[in-house]
This record gives sequence, C-alpha cells and structure tokens, in this order.
Amino acid sequence: MRWKKGMLIYNKNAGNDILERNLGGCLPVLAPHIDEFLILQTKQKGDACRYCLEYGEEMDVVFVLGGDGTVHECVNGLSPLQRRPLFGILPGGTCNDFSRTLKIPQNVRQAAEALVNGKVRPIDIGKSNNDYFSNFWGVGLISDASNNIDEQEKSRFGKIGYLLSAVRAIGENAPFLYKVEYDGNFIEGEAVMILVLNGCFIGTNSLPFPMISPDDGLFGVAILENANLGAFLEIIAMKRSWTQNMSSDSGVTYLQAGTLTIESKRPLDVDMDGENYRQTPSRIKVLAHHLSVLTPN
Repeated sequence: MRWKKGMLIYNKNAGNDILERNLGGCLPVLAPHIDEFLILQTKQKGDACRYCLEYGEEMDVVFVLGGDGTVHECVNGLSPLQRRPLFGILPGGTCNDFSRTLKIPQNVRQAAEALVNGKVRPIDIGKSNNDYFSNFWGVGLISDASNNIDEQEKSRFGKIGYLLSAVRAIGENAPFLYKVEYDGNFIEGEAVMILVLNGCFIGTNSLPFPMISPDDGLFGVAILENANLGAFLEIIAMKRSWTQNMSSDSGVTYLQAGTLTIESKRPLDVDMDGENYRQTPSRIKVLAHHLSVLTPN
C-alpha cells in the first residue's frame, strides 16, 4: 500500500530502550509507503486524542505505536471525525489486547510489515454516552482491578501485574444491583462484574465466549453474578469454549446485543479499554463498521 499523507503517534512512556527498539523497527518499514509523514510524540495524557482530532481528517492513514491506553485515545480522537483515515495499530504496550483481536503480530517490526502489506477491515466501535471504546466496557471487578494496579508491579511483572491486581480486587469487591435494558429486553439482579465486549482479549487472555467479533454489529455481554475466584478465572482465563449450560454452574450470564442501557443503584467506575474516567449510568451502542483498520492478510 502507498499513502500520500500519514501520521505516526507514539507514546514516549514506553521506556527509552524499548522505545528506541520499537521506533527502529517500524519507521524504516512505514516511511517508504508514505509521501508526507508526520511523527508525533505524546507527552501527557490526552495528546494522542488531540492529535487525531487535529490532524486526522488530513491523513490517509494514522498509525499508533503504544499500548491499549494510547489506542483508546486514538479511537476517541478518530471516531468523531467526518472523514476518518485508515488506522494501524503497532503493539507497544503491556497487553496490546485489541491488536491481538486483529491478529496483528506482537513484534513491532513484523506488525509494521504485516500492516503495510495487509488488507483493510472495517470494524465496529462502541460508543458509551459521549466516549468511544474498541475492546471492552466494564464495571465492577474489572474497573476495581484497573484502579488497584500497582505501577511498580506493572513495570516489573507486565501482564502478571494485572492478574495480581484482579485477585486483590476480588477480596474487596462488593456486589452491586444492576438493571440492563438491551435490544428491547430487560434484566436486573446483583452482580460483581459486567463486561460489554467488542474484542476477544483482556489482559492478553483469550475470552471464552463464542461469536465475539469486532465487525458483526453486536457486543458480547457477560454478567458475573457471584464473587468466587473460580468464576472470575473462568471468565478471564478459561481456555475451553463456552457452553450454554455453563450459566447455571458458573454464575455467568452471557448474551449479545447492539444497544444497551446499564444502570446501577450506586454510581460505578466504568473501565473502557483499561482506562477509568467515567461512571454509570451508561447508554452503549455499536457503531457498525465505524473505523477501517489495517490487518494482516
């Protein structure tokens, strides 16, 4: 592929050695395919979103080199645009979950080569009130785990830090009363976590549910009703496939929906793609085929 104008946004917080290696891996691959190439470094939270809002409509393609948080910012900067450029994700973070859903290689140089020689895939984006997400929306255990992440653990142990944080959160997690209205249906009850899924991975773990696809116009919705560790590990780390009779013995309800309204008796922190900055209630809908992403052939 060849583009007239392109932009690379990279997160400077990846660590100097890693950043130098990642830039050295992707720039020689990307540059020959782009006539006018704008390269921007994020210096603080919000920069990636701002760059996409400011320059996105001028670009034919926007690449991001960063983790799930930087990808989330770019999705929020590109999604409101009238003219949205192609979007390429280069995995430069701890988990890189959405890039895994798109089957992008986890080595940055290999990812760059796969994308410039790849294909265009239109994907769904989730919209929650006025914010956007690509991978997941969650409340309860998932947002508590994000809030509990020890940054030193994250640096030292990588994805294991997320698991340690999640296990800590289980001990502190209180069930909440919820109401969910979805595609004209209504359910309510008590839960410790609700996940609205567009991607297939959380914390590098492949989710067990069937039919999660980022381009089918539907979310997978998982409601974890009891707080035992076994049920949590089933939903996050289970390797076997979901079966319909699992609901009764695991305390997990699973459904699919295109629009949802999620309310809780008390306001709950909302985690979108690993970022916590909103609270319930939330009206969530699928924006079908909203962004065109580069994926390997």
